[in-house]
Amino acid sequence: MLVYMFLADGFEETEALVPLDLLRRAGAEAVTVSVSGSRTVTGSHGVKVEADILPEEARFSECAAVILPGGGKGTENLSASELVRRTVTEAAERNALICAICAAPTVLAELGLLTGKKAVCFPSMTDMLTGAVVSDAPVVRDGSIITARGMGVSYEFGLTVVAALFGDNTAAGLRASTCGI
Repeated sequence: MLVYMFLADGFEETEALVPLDLLRRAGAEAVTVSVSGSRTVTGSHGVKVEADILPEEARFSECAAVILPGGGKGTENLSASELVRRTVTEAAERNALICAICAAPTVLAELGLLTGKKAVCFPSMTDMLTGAVVSDAPVVRDGSIITARGMGVSYEFGLTVVAALFGDNTAAGLRASTCGI
C-alpha cells in the first residue's frame, strides 16, 4: 500500500517520523517526498532528514494515502506548495486517505476539505479550520480524513492511520509490539 508523506523545511520531526515508522512496521510502502527542492529537509528543531524521493519520482495517482506533518514553518511551506495542494485535492477526489497533524489540518481547511467534517489541529489554530466541526479529541477520523492535535499525539495519530489502511487488528498488534500492552 503506497503512502506519501510530504516533508517541507520546518516540519515537526516527531509528527513525521513516528507515523512513518509505524506505517513501515505495518507493511506500508511509506515514502517521504521532499517539497524543499532537495532531498535533505530540515525539521523545525534542526534535524536534517533525507527524504526518500523528490516529487518528480512520485506516482501520486497510485497512492492510498497522503500525510502532512505539522510544524509552523513546515505547514506554511506545505501550504505554499502548488504540488502539495494539487496532490491533496486529487487524493480527495479519489477518496484516498488524507492525514494531517498539528498545524497541517489548516492546509486541508484552506482547500475546503474540512467543510462539515469533524477535525482537530493545534489548539491555537482552531480558528483556521474554516467549515470544520472542531473537536477536542486528540485524534479525529471523519471518513477519509484524519487530523490530530500535535506532536504529543504522534503515536496515536500513526496508529489511527495504520488502522484506517490495514485494520484495527494490525494497529492493535503494533500497539502491543511497540508498547508491550
